[in-house]
Amino acid sequence: MSVSPRFIAFVLALIISTITTAFLSFVVGVNRSMQFVTFMSCFLSSFFLVLYAVDILVFREVNKMYRTIHKLKMKDFNMTPRKRLIKESNPLKTVNDEIFVYVTKKQKEIDELRKLELFRREFLADVSHEFKTPIFAAQGFIHTLLDGAMDDEKVRERFLKKAAKNLDSLDILVKDLLVLSQMETGDIKMNMAPVDMLQMTLNIFGRLENIASDRKVSLKVKPDELSAVWVMADQDRIEQVMLNLIENAIKYGNDHGKVIVHFSESKKHIEISVRDNGPGIPQEHLVRIFERFYRVDKSRSKDRGGTGLGLAIVKHIINAHDTKIAVMSKPDKGTTFSFKLEKVVSATLPNQGPRDI
Repeated sequence: MSVSPRFIAFVLALIISTITTAFLSFVVGVNRSMQFVTFMSCFLSSFFLVLYAVDILVFREVNKMYRTIHKLKMKDFNMTPRKRLIKESNPLKTVNDEIFVYVTKKQKEIDELRKLELFRREFLADVSHEFKTPIFAAQGFIHTLLDGAMDDEKVRERFLKKAAKNLDSLDILVKDLLVLSQMETGDIKMNMAPVDMLQMTLNIFGRLENIASDRKVSLKVKPDELSAVWVMADQDRIEQVMLNLIENAIKYGNDHGKVIVHFSESKKHIEISVRDNGPGIPQEHLVRIFERFYRVDKSRSKDRGGTGLGLAIVKHIINAHDTKIAVMSKPDKGTTFSFKLEKVVSATLPNQGPRDI
């Protein structure tokens, strides 16, 4: 309940004047006219004195608060104008509410900064580890050659190939970090144009055919009767997304498994999903798989290559297309990554007939 200084002054003045008049009624010779005059004089004098005292106290307290606030960054406040604040029914409560909001906001910022600091430390540790592995390996092979193994032609060729492989891995890591940094800062702009996702997917299947055949994994597109799937996207970037998702599905799925790319149509969008029937991702890892260098099973991930940045890049590319990527996974049932892209109507396709889904 909001209580104004005038209300406080009125109640106190009424109590004081009532008590004074009541005591005066016991005095012999005091008539009703005298009691009325006493009541009114007590009431008016008490009212104005209390009102003045309350206003002075409130004004001083509010000024103190404002002096404290001015020592802080005033731009962080959405403060009520001072003149209006003094006229509020309860200015102290108003200021207190504003300060509470400010403190809550600052606490959230502090918590966010702590999370960012923890993320920064983890990121630096991960980057150091990822760089250290190929550098130390290449360094070891080269120093072994310099220490005399270079004279053996077979050893020289084998060690040079291993050193080159590790340096290639380092080069890929640096390029992925650069792409991720550019995506996060917005330096990479999306060149939006009509893209046939069906043809792109079939091309990726061809590129990954050897990897899939090594693991006896079948690659399929659903529905079977599609002739084309046109969406508005950046062709190079969305191809990077599809390549990463399909390759991951092959690598981390089961041997003799299957990978299905499914297209479903809505009024304005095409939903693309990449599904495997592998071991799945544990629930506790799902919220973190798009973090940089995060791996569900670090030992298996290392064995199967990759920089640990693929899904982080995928997420940023999808976000740059004004949409989001979702993941669903169940143990021993498989994992599905899905996202939506804007559908392209046949009338907007250059030199193309009607080729919707």
